[in-house]
Amino acid sequence: MRSPLYKHYPFTGHTLDLNGLSYHYLDEGQGRPVVMVHGNPSWSFYYRNLVMALSGSYRCIVPDHIGCGLSDKPGDDRYDYTLAQRVADLECLLDSLALTERITLVLHDWGGMIGMAYAVRHPERIERLVILNTAAFHLPKEKPFPLALRICRDTAIGSLLVRGFNAFSLAASIVGCKRNPMSAELRQAYRFPYDSWQNRIATLRFVQDIPLAPGDRNYDLVSSVADGIGQFQRLPMLICWGERDFVFDRHFLAEWRQRFPGAEVHSYSDAGHYILEDMRAEVVPLIKEFLHRTDQSTPP
Repeated sequence: MRSPLYKHYPFTGHTLDLNGLSYHYLDEGQGRPVVMVHGNPSWSFYYRNLVMALSGSYRCIVPDHIGCGLSDKPGDDRYDYTLAQRVADLECLLDSLALTERITLVLHDWGGMIGMAYAVRHPERIERLVILNTAAFHLPKEKPFPLALRICRDTAIGSLLVRGFNAFSLAASIVGCKRNPMSAELRQAYRFPYDSWQNRIATLRFVQDIPLAPGDRNYDLVSSVADGIGQFQRLPMLICWGERDFVFDRHFLAEWRQRFPGAEVHSYSDAGHYILEDMRAEVVPLIKEFLHRTDQSTPP
């Protein structure tokens, strides 16, 4: 927290012990809980502006997944880098906080699958959903699996690029914003936790954990989540989307629209994957207004 990179991250972090591993999270503000779940290769830094905008009215809880951000980055001998374990970690954190009110989930990238898996497991705990360039279902049939992800997922050269050269995090910080490219300082902040071969283990394991076909690890879990999210159609849902995301593109957005026809959607044709960075001035106020507007309108 002493680095000048954190001048935009003015928070006092907390940690939860997970079987001897330090699981870092933010817990800022008071009020109804808003849980923000990040993806790969970002970390809680991604939500900093939203936390600052909401913490005057809400309790903002933002974990760093194990291997990410300011959490521990163990080897495979100490941690099971799988979707199922990620969901269990989130469950442990929220159980430890003994929340008595239903939560709003804000989900991005892998956070969508992790957060919605938690939601399907605990539907009675969910109040609202904010969806940001993510998925809670399998790759849409119309969407080819990107070659860059295929290389990282399935080849030795991909592993070398990700862990040896931080190529995945570097590329994401460059192409993740289209309308408003990140400054060099912000790109460095996103990459800061991933400064060595060891500290990039989660970046690679997330990509390797993508299930594409029956028999792949976590394929059945993703199927069960996809089958279960329809129960949330009555909940208020806000979708904010950057259409120039090279992974979570218009095909994913179309599936969210099809599954949740009542959702409020704001889609940006010239924005990229890191929608909270690229469209900060528009999207952060939209989320804040959505939460205030729906505070009293959520069905039981």
